[in-house]
Amino acid sequence: MKTLLIVYHSRTGGSRQMAQAAAEAVGAEGEVEVRLLEAETATGDDLIAAEGYIFVGPENLAAISGELKAFFDRAYYPVLGRIEGRPYALMVCAGSDGENAVRQIARIATGWRLKAVADPIIVCTHAQTPEAILAPKTIAPADLAVCAELGAAMAAGLALGIY
Repeated sequence: MKTLLIVYHSRTGGSRQMAQAAAEAVGAEGEVEVRLLEAETATGDDLIAAEGYIFVGPENLAAISGELKAFFDRAYYPVLGRIEGRPYALMVCAGSDGENAVRQIARIATGWRLKAVADPIIVCTHAQTPEAILAPKTIAPADLAVCAELGAAMAAGLALGIY
């Protein structure tokens, strides 16, 4: 059985909800095992053990969150040259545009020679004040459905050997 690893970081709950929606859809597929890990605990060994990846995190100050960046820092060199060609997708929970976080993660994935298999998903919460930025997030059902579709598509692609 193939494994899809979903690595996420979430401080206010938005990215966690997105990651969980994708994971639940993978679990419904039944032919692919899903591992949902927080960035703080995920390791290079977890990457090596999986055949595909979804990276999920918030955009903080126009960048990927520090915890997600720390995961990439810890895992980067131990897996370099060992996961080339594997499929990945990414999702970002942002208060405004999320584009810089997407670029940063895509650049890391390019260094690993991963293959992007879906357009990035950016869910914009429009949180612009300190209170709104720090408040717990509730992601809209329509946005969670898009996240679930990505999880299901990744699982189907892995199960069928498409990637």
